[in-house]
Amino acid sequence: MSQRRSKLSVIPLGGTGEIGKNLLVFEYEDSIVIIDGGVKFPDEELLGIDLVIPDVTYLEKNRDRIKGLFITHGHEDHIGGLPFILPKLNIPIYGTKLTLGLVRAKLQERTPYPEQLVHVIEPGEHIQAGAFEVEAFRVTHSIPDAVGYSLLTSVGRVVYTGDFKVDYTPIDGQNMDLGKLAAWGEEGILALLCDSTNAERSGVTMSEMAVGKTLREWFERAEGKIIMASFASNVHRIQQAINAAADIGRKVCVVGRSMESVVRTAIELGYLKLPQEDIFIESSEVGNTPPERLLVLTTGSQGEPLAALTRMATGSHRKINVQVGDMVIIAATPIPGNEKLVGKTINHLYEIGAEVVTKEMGQVHVSGHANQEEIKLVIRLARPRFLIPHHGEIRHQAALRRIGHSLGYADQDIALTQLGSRVELSPDRMEFGERVEAGSVYIDGLGVGDVGQIVLRDRQQLAQDGVVVVVVALSKGKPYRIISGPDIISRGFTFMKEAGTLVDEAKKVVGNTLESQLLKDQLEWVVLKSMIREGLSNYFWEKTRRRPMILPVVLHY
Repeated sequence: MSQRRSKLSVIPLGGTGEIGKNLLVFEYEDSIVIIDGGVKFPDEELLGIDLVIPDVTYLEKNRDRIKGLFITHGHEDHIGGLPFILPKLNIPIYGTKLTLGLVRAKLQERTPYPEQLVHVIEPGEHIQAGAFEVEAFRVTHSIPDAVGYSLLTSVGRVVYTGDFKVDYTPIDGQNMDLGKLAAWGEEGILALLCDSTNAERSGVTMSEMAVGKTLREWFERAEGKIIMASFASNVHRIQQAINAAADIGRKVCVVGRSMESVVRTAIELGYLKLPQEDIFIESSEVGNTPPERLLVLTTGSQGEPLAALTRMATGSHRKINVQVGDMVIIAATPIPGNEKLVGKTINHLYEIGAEVVTKEMGQVHVSGHANQEEIKLVIRLARPRFLIPHHGEIRHQAALRRIGHSLGYADQDIALTQLGSRVELSPDRMEFGERVEAGSVYIDGLGVGDVGQIVLRDRQQLAQDGVVVVVVALSKGKPYRIISGPDIISRGFTFMKEAGTLVDEAKKVVGNTLESQLLKDQLEWVVLKSMIREGLSNYFWEKTRRRPMILPVVLHY
């Protein structure tokens, strides 16, 4: 399917109207360029779902036009979907060294990707991707090697900031390239896609350097072992924790598969510097190490049920448990929707007798996203003709629109997008075109996309009201007779041994339905099951105000 478009189109397939699963599509003439391919973690309504990734049906249909996928940084919400997306497209991917190191590690877990399609780039390097000239520029974020991208076409230049904050004292000394933004602003930027995550927050975001000082203070106060949970990909935070541990004579144990993978990759690529060679110990050595000489770096800052910190807090971790007098530092902010899970983990920790430190009690976490004043600075430097808020829920996008208003932008100069929106840009005009297919694909175990809304609705019904199975045996030929049953089996609906009257009456309801249907000359098995289901559902609702899932099983003998 080949099309030529004279206008430059921006199409978000993820990351707009939501936090997570970022994926941006840029389309011009016969070329398509993609930025990022992330995941979103499921909320409580998505029962049994492990991950949520963008629907890339539109990209599959236009695979021959895709010139490359460019990655801004190594956070899960930007790279976590790639093991599922890339095999469908088989396209070149571009990113900085650490970012691609983390991507390679993820791809190896699921499916190898041709190395000839993987390209390491440096900020300032120009890549010709079909009709697009793509250039990365350095930004500061909560992970090293983060970049934004400029996409230049004959229509004009579009700049995407990626996730950023303006940190004047970054841990790695790599400042955001504001000069590049200003230079492009002088030349003329057609549209700026700007990170809107913290657009509701006034002022500026604190530097990551502040966290290092606070961590050191808490570490010095700790009497037992220290367990610090953070996002696995926050290499700057991990670096500061290791440095503080070395300064006060503690060994470091890294726990959790994703944390171990990131630390290993960051060390191999030189992004994590070890203050001493023997700083790390294995989890098997924890029992032989005095608690006051130990720091455990772990996953589980979001309260995930299977994450290491949660298992430690519930006593189900095989090698490390939380004990009275331990200090647990949760160096992260709950992702929207995870607050209950985090609160549950914290309650478990307090029950054990641990001291719990969160960002509300001390500056153990700062955001990696820009607040209002930093956003204003970037917009002022870039001076784009049009403004497109990205990376955030609708309220965050609306907050960035208000920032745009304060800087003189009118409503028609700002585009609030939804998944599948097509924003069409020409040198003096921005308008919405025809939407494309977009949405979410659910990952459940090894299944990709085989769980949809119907299955989720069934799971929700099972979780709310349980299931009732009705089994009855009928004779095979006319005249139809009931040979055995009806028998009723329940799970999650009511305790059958204590609901004798309810069960007996339910059997009568099924028996009456069967008798009325068996008298008919022509017996339709589908109709029979439907009548059993309907009659029993109405009875249960009348008696219990519940609607369990009802599964009739009719046997023929």
